[in-house]
Amino acid sequence: MVLEAPRSPLRELELPRPELEHGQVRLRVLACGVCRTDLHIRDGELHKPKLPLILGHEIVGTVLEGGRAFEPGTRVGVPWLGWTCGACRYCRTGKENLCDRARFTGYDLDGGYAEEAVADERFCFPIPESYPDAEAAPLLCAGLIGYRSLLRAGDGARIGLYGFGAAAHIVAQIARSEGRRVFAFTRPGDEPAQALALRLGSAWAGDSAARPPEELDAAIIFAPAGELVPAALRAVRKGGSVVCAGIHMSDIPRFPYELLWGERTLCSVANLTRRDGAELLDLAPRVPIRTEVEVFALGDAELALDRLRAGEIHGAAVLTVGTSTSER
Repeated sequence: MVLEAPRSPLRELELPRPELEHGQVRLRVLACGVCRTDLHIRDGELHKPKLPLILGHEIVGTVLEGGRAFEPGTRVGVPWLGWTCGACRYCRTGKENLCDRARFTGYDLDGGYAEEAVADERFCFPIPESYPDAEAAPLLCAGLIGYRSLLRAGDGARIGLYGFGAAAHIVAQIARSEGRRVFAFTRPGDEPAQALALRLGSAWAGDSAARPPEELDAAIIFAPAGELVPAALRAVRKGGSVVCAGIHMSDIPRFPYELLWGERTLCSVANLTRRDGAELLDLAPRVPIRTEVEVFALGDAELALDRLRAGEIHGAAVLTVGTSTSER
């Protein structure tokens, strides 16, 4: 499913198989998550994608050939971070997520909305056996970005999650496993998302414009809405933190300095590191994280993006391509 120009529908095309470069593996794609970042690329809100482009950066597949790290038939996951230089000041100091030359799956590199994909074996992760293909896919971006955001938010006992979608429904489970109280904020009137939050153990769920019943220690904003930044700052205590987790956000409106005063911290999270991936995929089966997924066929990728844009996906959307784990 190919994006040929921003704001145009994906087209189903048959493309030649690319030649493998040194260190690359060819994968038979089994499932690929549909991420909000895919939607930002599709809708022209991220401005420099490779075109034409195969979207998708939450890839679960089996190795067909290539590389040395994995035997053929091994099931692996491919995340957003697809390549780094290894030599810049960020790569040398454990901050490869900030590499100036980084290449991203489904943006600079063709991704997983396809029957096959090619990836750098250094940026592939073994998938825990307990996860079926579709349920594993959201861990590879929604899970990873959520996990990194939770680390940046600190270890406060009361955490707010603004935008209760794919990432938040995973983060909520991690936070609850650590004994924290979770407060979920959704689009006004989104009762299904609020019900999901409560079912996953949140202490409270309500509209994003509402004040939570308790002062928060930290908040993570997953929704791409800049107006939520002042709202989150109002909700956190002095010394608390607000983490912006999206790759794209609408402009943040002006707000009075008193919202930031009191040693509140406002920061962003960019991308992920391979260490994040290894840690989350080790943690996931121990929590255990259970992902809520709505499955679409590969040819229905545009429909899945439409549903995501309309706020109709509760949990995560996933394209299934090959034979699922449960069928093998």
